[in-house]
Amino acid sequence: MTAPTGQSVEEFLAAVPNESRRVDARRLIALMRDITGEEPVMWGPSIIGFGRYHYRYDSGREGDSALAGFSPRKQHLVVYLVGGFEERYASAVARLGPHKTGKGCLYLKSLDGVDLAVLRELVDRSVRVRKGVDRASS
Repeated sequence: MTAPTGQSVEEFLAAVPNESRRVDARRLIALMRDITGEEPVMWGPSIIGFGRYHYRYDSGREGDSALAGFSPRKQHLVVYLVGGFEERYASAVARLGPHKTGKGCLYLKSLDGVDLAVLRELVDRSVRVRKGVDRASS
């Protein structure tokens, strides 16, 4: 289970070998800090998260996770969004720019060519859903 660690975000970023990935990570930190009002915290060994929310599935499984988060991986910046965001926010996703998607994940090669206003909208809406403020909007 991924949980906050005491690892330094700055030390983690310094160890990211790709300079452009580090620059993009700092831009995402600024964007997510602004949206959540929270400081970045390491969740597990490679996820930078902001804030916290509690979830409970229909199966009864429950836990805590970051309100917003991302990981600067070797191949992509992985932005973690609310599940079903592709369908829920299809018009925004269509305007985003170069990306790939997975279940609750947005994969970006870089922030070059990405519409940052749209990315901000997707992260903000995901945070609102996780806070229970925006359950049914699309």
